[in-house]
Amino acid sequence: MFGVVLDVNEGTDSATTIDAVMIGGGQAGLSTAYFLRKFGISYVVLDHSPAPGGAWQFRWPSLTLSTAHRVHDLPGMPLEVQDASRPASEVVSEYFARYERTFDLNVRRPVHVSAVRDDGERLVVESSAGTWRARAVVNATGTWDKPFLPYYPGRETFRGRQLHSSAYPGKEAFAGKHVVVVGGGASATQQLAEISQVTSTTWVTRRPPEWRDIGKFDENWGRKVEAAVAANTARGGPPRSVVSYTGLGMTPEVKDAKERGVLERLPMFDRITPDGVAWDDGRFIRADVILWATGFRPAVDHLAPLRLREPAGGIAVENARAVREPRLFFVGYGPSASTIGAARAGRVAATGVRDLLRSQVPQAA
Repeated sequence: MFGVVLDVNEGTDSATTIDAVMIGGGQAGLSTAYFLRKFGISYVVLDHSPAPGGAWQFRWPSLTLSTAHRVHDLPGMPLEVQDASRPASEVVSEYFARYERTFDLNVRRPVHVSAVRDDGERLVVESSAGTWRARAVVNATGTWDKPFLPYYPGRETFRGRQLHSSAYPGKEAFAGKHVVVVGGGASATQQLAEISQVTSTTWVTRRPPEWRDIGKFDENWGRKVEAAVAANTARGGPPRSVVSYTGLGMTPEVKDAKERGVLERLPMFDRITPDGVAWDDGRFIRADVILWATGFRPAVDHLAPLRLREPAGGIAVENARAVREPRLFFVGYGPSASTIGAARAGRVAATGVRDLLRSQVPQAA
């Protein structure tokens, strides 16, 4: 047990004392919980979602294992071969649920964490399941709960339908309507490829897309991308989209859409009218639907009391540890926001928690 004192007790202030609180039960959270348990550290996972599966459980039904970005194995238990035609939301949710049961992970859900505060001795986690006083907190909240919708003049006047890509219901919902898809990421191209099979579309992005052959996503290239993301995160830069580092992968479905002329993008419009979108040069496109595939922002509002923001707008994190608060660790943030990065960061964060707890144990005379 390497000298760590485990305690899960009710304190005099009705708060539960514990070694570590994990906030978030997606891939990054479960990976970290696996190693915390392996290291013999008392912990609890507080997950906002209603069921196992992290953000995967909310993916659109037509996103199958064959069309999704690769789902990387959680530590200690591989996903194994699955029917690639099944919805990724079902397969991954089942896998995560099986993982939690197999390793008897201490996950509580649905639990909403409202704030994390510093009381001097410990970090205090306030949640709908009560208050926890922890020696360490691992934040694994990801981004799914914070879809980003940029404002453009006239957005509130649009008479058609507006929705974020996170609420994408499938291509059939758009049949017979002209859809303007906004955004230059993977969700935009995947959903655009589907929607264009049943109706007319327009694609607009802020910058011209950069395409990359997915066969060239090798390990060396991946390390370079991860290093660039880590450098930005360490200096407290605001998290950027994965595509801004990687470029867009040319999957067979996207390649087909490109060959059909669907991916001829237009520059970003300047304003929205009641009936469509318009540019200052006089161009106008009628629209029935605007689909905002404009990404997400980190769900970290509950950390505001700790005052972690850097002047650049982000939270500085090095080796999964917050620079301004050494008792706080991050997984699923910055370089660990990808599925492979999240799993790897779990070990790094759990090791950091273990080392932190060791340093807090009084040494024998």
